[in-house]
Amino acid sequence: MPIQAVLFDMFDTLMLIEKDHAFHAPSLKGAHSFLVDSGVDVAFAVFRDAYIKARDALYVEADARLEEPHFNLRIAKALESLGYNFDVQSEVVAGATNAFCERFMEYVRIDDHAKSTLDTLHEKYKLGIVSNFAIPECVDKLLERHSLNKLFDVVVVSGAVNKRKPSPEIFEKALEKLDVSAEDAVFVGDTLDADVEGAKKAGMKAIYIERRSQKDVAGACPDQKIKGLSELVAALERC
Repeated sequence: MPIQAVLFDMFDTLMLIEKDHAFHAPSLKGAHSFLVDSGVDVAFAVFRDAYIKARDALYVEADARLEEPHFNLRIAKALESLGYNFDVQSEVVAGATNAFCERFMEYVRIDDHAKSTLDTLHEKYKLGIVSNFAIPECVDKLLERHSLNKLFDVVVVSGAVNKRKPSPEIFEKALEKLDVSAEDAVFVGDTLDADVEGAKKAGMKAIYIERRSQKDVAGACPDQKIKGLSELVAALERC
């Protein structure tokens, strides 16, 4: 059967994170400022160290199972280690996460060819996003900010489903929502391990955008390689 659906990675595929991922410190300072305004009396350096320790501890277990705990859990665990007990869904924790997101978005820009490419593909295919990111709300905000949200039939973000690429499960969730079989879908992404390997394991075709040099990954053999989104429409016609 012809291709029915095209699914995309989000960051460094449709949207580019600028300035060599320099967002981290300013974003964390944004979260800290919100916490201070909410009554958390802790210096930034102390909070930063607690955050990093909490994040790293969470991923010791999560990495082995390809899980993605929501960003709120990092904040809650960091605060707990500092003597503040907030529920993971509390307004304080969620507000700190949102503050991180708002600063992070200042470092993200849409790819020059994303809008025109998606407009063209939307006329022919079902479209979806499968993204690794611990703040799913931030992905939604970025899509809305750039008027892309209405072009996608499904958006699955790892932080919302606690599974991340290359786990086949996160791809399968998107395909199920689209009601499309894996062999009738193509995934487009910029990483060999998470995007290409994951999509292939899920039974999908994979188109790899060569944004930067990467080490070869066993089992990560893309069906096609392109240099940018401007080449995607033609690549899909060859699938």
